[in-house]
Amino acid sequence: MGGIMGWLASKVMNRDASMGIFWNIVVGCVGSILGRFLLGQFIGGGQLRGDAFDWRTLVTAFIGALILLALANLVQRGRLR
Repeated sequence: MGGIMGWLASKVMNRDASMGIFWNIVVGCVGSILGRFLLGQFIGGGQLRGDAFDWRTLVTAFIGALILLALANLVQRGRLR
């Protein structure tokens, strides 16, 4: 699921051309941890290791991946896309 969430986030943030499958997986996995840490208490959902297909867990993973890519854009280019 990390690869799919990373790929979807890279499509939304217009970074898909510069990322390969490995980085999509990394962004999805790290983004899911970041999203769960930041938004888990507000959105709820299953644990990352317990119920990966709960819609709330997928939403937090996607939003976390978007936040991670936005931070990467800020660091690399000095602006958001």
